[in-house]
Amino acid sequence: MLKFIHGADFHLDAPFAALSPEQARQRRAEQRQLLSRLADLVRSEGAELVLLAGDLLDGGETYQETVEALARTLGQLAVPVFIAPGNHDPYAPRSVYAGTAWPDNVHIFSAVQPQAVELPELGCVVHGAAFTTPQADRSPLLGFSAPRDGKIHLMVLHGDTAGQGRYGPIGEADIAASGLTYLALGHIHTCSGLQKAGDTFWAYPGCPEGRGFDETGEKGVLSVTVADGGGVSARFVPLAGRRYEIVEADVTGADSGEEALRAVLPAAPTGDCCRILLTGQRRFDAPDLAALTALAAPSYFSVTLRDDTRPLRDLWERAGEDSLTGLVLRTLKGEPEQQRRDLAARFALAALEHGEDPCP
Repeated sequence: MLKFIHGADFHLDAPFAALSPEQARQRRAEQRQLLSRLADLVRSEGAELVLLAGDLLDGGETYQETVEALARTLGQLAVPVFIAPGNHDPYAPRSVYAGTAWPDNVHIFSAVQPQAVELPELGCVVHGAAFTTPQADRSPLLGFSAPRDGKIHLMVLHGDTAGQGRYGPIGEADIAASGLTYLALGHIHTCSGLQKAGDTFWAYPGCPEGRGFDETGEKGVLSVTVADGGGVSARFVPLAGRRYEIVEADVTGADSGEEALRAVLPAAPTGDCCRILLTGQRRFDAPDLAALTALAAPSYFSVTLRDDTRPLRDLWERAGEDSLTGLVLRTLKGEPEQQRRDLAARFALAALEHGEDPCP
């Protein structure tokens, strides 16, 4: 049996441009804490190696203290660590991967063509390849086939299984033909769960912590086990210190925006980043977003509000018109059950008001 941790897309030193400068600095510092949580997980899971599938660094401005923290933390692990640089942190002669003294247990793949490192004590071979430029339009698996020698063959890659893009497109047929036991992928920021193509298992763990509202919910890494018979299982392990969440506050039936907002605020502060969408039909004036933001602020690390509400309208105000809309509304008003009558009127208005001809 072999157990390992599969992570990817840490994007350390991301700019967090949507936050205030002070909050952005805090978030970058908190990102480095992901490394400590990763190390703790490796120890608690009893993992025998770590596979990191690219974009560990965001690739914009990389701080030396971040590189030092990454090298120091990985070096403290008593297991081999393999890194496949991605499109945000490609391997190049002047990259931090080439210019940093990495601990002996850390191996960084440095070529586009897959390379192999054998670990006899674990009965496995780890293959990997690197982005050496920010884009790659060729599948890193093209023509690759692991030898059938009874060993566990793992590969760590940064690539895209979703299509024919410029970020290492990997087709399902390539995965199936690879002969690998497990393919550890990075690039997609949502956990894919364990997948299989042919006899090869593969997965994306997603990013370990969100950076914006396109990366909501729990984020983390995968704890993967290869059984003695070759079967593979993978368990998602949350790692994020903060989450991004989008919450809807429906003002329909409420007497104020404050009432609708209080209904969705958490009972205790969460420390997360939240976007609150005010929706529905309101029977009050347009909400004061500044005041509502101040009300919500103590519940979150960061919060923004958007007003997607619309004024409540009288469903029957056009019932007297000499038009198709008026005729339909007058007919619907005969329905004795109010809830059904109002719902039918809303559907009718939504359909008719996209355009109608006057009655002849």
